[in-house]
Order: sequence, then structure tokens, then C-alpha cells
Amino acid sequence: MKLRTIEKIIKPGTPHFVGDGFRVHNFIPGTSTMKRMDPFIMLDYNSKYNFPATDKPKGVGVHPHRGFETVTIAYKGRVEHGDSAGGGGIIGEGDVQWMTAASGVLHKEFHETEWSKTGGEFQMVQLWVNLPAKDKMSPPKYQAISNAEIKKVILPNEAGVVEVIAGLYQGVVGPASTFSPMNMFNLKLKKGAKTQLTFPKHYTTSLLMVEGSATINGAKVLADHFVLFNSDGETFTVETLSDGIILVLSGEPINEPIAAHGPFVMNTQEELIEAFQDFNTGKFGYLE
Repeated sequence: MKLRTIEKIIKPGTPHFVGDGFRVHNFIPGTSTMKRMDPFIMLDYNSKYNFPATDKPKGVGVHPHRGFETVTIAYKGRVEHGDSAGGGGIIGEGDVQWMTAASGVLHKEFHETEWSKTGGEFQMVQLWVNLPAKDKMSPPKYQAISNAEIKKVILPNEAGVVEVIAGLYQGVVGPASTFSPMNMFNLKLKKGAKTQLTFPKHYTTSLLMVEGSATINGAKVLADHFVLFNSDGETFTVETLSDGIILVLSGEPINEPIAAHGPFVMNTQEELIEAFQDFNTGKFGYLE
């Protein structure tokens, strides 16, 4: 197996608010294009941030999506979701919410009501996963994946655990259903843990240092930094410098044209225009 080299290590940029409930650093497409990161076309990272107590939950009101999936991974705090296709639920620490917008939904996401009353540390990742053209107009669906449902592989010598959200690790298959081949893992590692990960050479592969610090292929990576790998090998090595959590993403590029504007990601400008028309004429349903 050949080593997969690092293309760049990206420090978190100036954060901005999405609505009033998500204070995020944008890594995709902010530091690389959607085409380069295909099939992962957006990544917003809400690094640890303390939200004060409030009786009115903070978040993002009703807005549309078409043509892709939104994946929310909760590290700290609780989020409540609802959409016009009937999907909805609450996710807390360690849980994942996987919404397939596909042909079109309206949705909203807010800090969970009871959590908002006390506030506290909040840390989340929201990822957009592109859909192949043949699936962009499929029916919407919603997967609420509790941490208990996420498959876990214990590493040797009590080095830590690999949580398999999607894809395959050492024969263990994650619970998330995907439209194209991809792997999505949380590595929860003890200080001094050493491990190696292997993915097909052509897969778009990256990681986010959610907690702690580590050396990746010998290069030091600090908390809240993002690492993008070249597609020039299969394996890379991780050695933690402290207890840490690392989100690993590796997916097969869909390799189709991307036409994106705001909340819609399609293949052509004509499809984008149609998406806006369908939204404006109420075809995405209704959501209060």
C-alpha cells in the first residue's frame, strides 16, 4: 500500500453565524471547490462555543433544499429538526441526523427546547453530501441515528474506538444508508494511540481534528484544523498527541457536473431555475 500524502492542512477561518444558533467555520467549499471535494460539497464546523440560556431556542428557520443530503453530527449540545416530508427528531451528543433532501424539502433546525433553557457548550458538524443525478429527484427521507446504533470497533491495546457512521471499517458496516460509496468515521483515541487507515486511492479523503491534536503522516495537526489528502495513495497514519476525536471522510467522487446556488445543488443551470420555480410555487410542501 502506498502512503496517501497531505495536500494541505487548513486552520479554522473567521467564524460566521448561520441563523443565530450555529457559529461555524466553513471548510468546504471555503478552502476547496465542491468539485475538488466531491461527493462532500459543504462542511460547516461549529467549534466549541458556549451558548447562554434562553427561553427562545436559537437556530435556523424554515428554508428549502434540493439535490443533496445534509448530515449533522453532534459532539456537544442538542438539536431539534423538522421537515416538510415528515422527518424530524432530536439529536444529542454522539448522535447523527441524516436528511436526504433529494427532490425537495423545507426544513428547520433549532437548539432543542429544554437544552436551550440551560444553554452550555455546543459543538457540531454539518456536512452536505451530493447525490448522483439519477437520485437527485428521488423522494426525501430522514435517518435519525443514535450513538447506540453507530457501530463501534475497539482498537488494540485500549487505544480507542472507531465509530463507523457510514461505510466499512474492518468488516464492520455503519448504519447510515448512502447513495454513493463513502466512509464516515469518528476516531475517538487515547493519547499516544497509533493507527492507520486505508481507503481506495481515488476516494476524496479528508479529516477534521475535532478534539485534541495528532500527527498525521508525521505532520502536527491541532484542534479544529482540517486535513485534505491527495489521491495518490491508499493509507495514512494517525498518532495522537493527546486524547482526541477525529472525523474522517472518504468517498468516491460522483464525477458529474455541479450547478449550485444557495440551498440547491443540481447538475445544470436549467435544473437550478426549475428548483427555484418549484420552491416559489409551493411544490416543496409546507412547514410552519
